[in-house]
Amino acid sequence: MTLKVGLMVGREWSFPPAFIEEVNGRNEGVTAEYVKLGGTRMDEPNQFAVIVDRISHEVPYYRSYLKNAVLQGVRVVNNPFMWTADDKFFEASLATKLGVASPKTIVLPNKDYVPGIVHDESLRNLVYPLDWQGILDYIGLPCVLKDAHGGGWRDVYVCHTLTELWDAYNQSGLLTMVLQEFIEWDHYVRCMVLGQEYVLPMKYNPHEKKYHVSHDHLSPELGQRIVEDCLTLVRALGYDMNTVEFAVRDGVPYAIDFMNPAPDMDIYSLTPHYFDWVVQHMADMVIKMAKDPQPQVAELKWNRLFEQA
Repeated sequence: MTLKVGLMVGREWSFPPAFIEEVNGRNEGVTAEYVKLGGTRMDEPNQFAVIVDRISHEVPYYRSYLKNAVLQGVRVVNNPFMWTADDKFFEASLATKLGVASPKTIVLPNKDYVPGIVHDESLRNLVYPLDWQGILDYIGLPCVLKDAHGGGWRDVYVCHTLTELWDAYNQSGLLTMVLQEFIEWDHYVRCMVLGQEYVLPMKYNPHEKKYHVSHDHLSPELGQRIVEDCLTLVRALGYDMNTVEFAVRDGVPYAIDFMNPAPDMDIYSLTPHYFDWVVQHMADMVIKMAKDPQPQVAELKWNRLFEQA
């Protein structure tokens, strides 16, 4: 019997056809195709052994479908229950608990709220005004203000003064923001981490938002630590597809962003060299998952994921 892998995507054009062609060309008894949906019954059998999800964070119906798919025994990459529950403050706290270097981080009350929230009645648990000076005494300057649930460098502000921080915070609207210590890095690494097994540490320049192909940009010791830290983080979070970013300062890799469960896999971003690696290893991963099914229903008890903490 042929096993099926489903792919859910948005506005990306290079990875999806390359991935589907790679899986189908392996002749391993596993085929890949796009998932097609038009309403989902709660008891509907699912035809896929594995589904790769790269868009449900932007399409809520897809997330509901995928959580139901998990209950039907499908392996979903990435686990939609963990993805729904995750945020950058939790990740920073988890990294520290796991012994991975991470910048000091604070999660802040929202600037604005949905209609119906009456500030002096609905928000009685909040201290007002915030102790901004005390917050900065802990975090330091410069600092980074960013969306606790965001990605793709959206809603990220580097602030050098308290005034700049206020200005950025006042623009955050309904977003929940985290404030983080800014690491003055001398080297920056973005790692593609697949299957909680394969790690590709890539030299990256966040100012240019550009990868630089280099095969010797890390010492053996630093490279080993970064790989080990990547695997520690994704195994605790249960992510099979993620990028983990490190700002290296004085030889210490600080994990500053590892909530990227739909990482950029475009050939023009990754460069053809890294793109080929991603396509090959994504195909390896889903074929292995399809042939050796390990349903994720057992992972719904979160303590099993965080036991190593």
